Amino acid sequence: MAYFQLQPAELDLQQLAEQYWQEAGERERQLEAAAYEAGQAILAGEHNLPNLETIVRWKSERMVHYLIGNSSEAIRGALSVATSPDASPEEAVNALVALRGVDISIASAILSTIFPERYAVLDFRSLEALGHARHDVRFYIEYNATLKHLAECGVVKPQGELPAPSALHALERALWEWSRIHAEEQAAR
Repeated sequence: MAYFQLQPAELDLQQLAEQYWQEAGERERQLEAAAYEAGQAILAGEHNLPNLETIVRWKSERMVHYLIGNSSEAIRGALSVATSPDASPEEAVNALVALRGVDISIASAILSTIFPERYAVLDFRSLEALGHARHDVRFYIEYNATLKHLAECGVVKPQGELPAPSALHALERALWEWSRIHAEEQAAR
């Protein structure tokens, strides 16, 4: 079982979540907003390449050219599993990583745009803020459960005016921002 230890102080998380959005450039904000709109379109049944491409572009522009090599049937099938109310997190992640251009972190981003209350994005900065490195699907399931638990404990509030207005996504923003600041401080030493 993975062990996570929150690196930033809980009292700093809400401020870090707010700072993340303020520090993000306009392009990053637009990509994130578009990704969450695409996720909601997928949830509504629009299981197509343009929606998936919008999400992948948000997390990794360089992976888009791999993604477009998937057939429409493969994309529909993977997104059908990912959006199924009966699919376990492991089944949803495995269906998505079967697509070209989708690794675990991209799969987690796709799931987070579809179900922002249930799934967190597996990101190296968030992992650093939890004192850990990236691993496999089982690791992602534990990571996601840890973030959901923290969000449910109310360490941050939903950012209602932002894309994916959930406490879970606000927590992701806070962890990412903490890691960015931490990296800058380490580089300055």
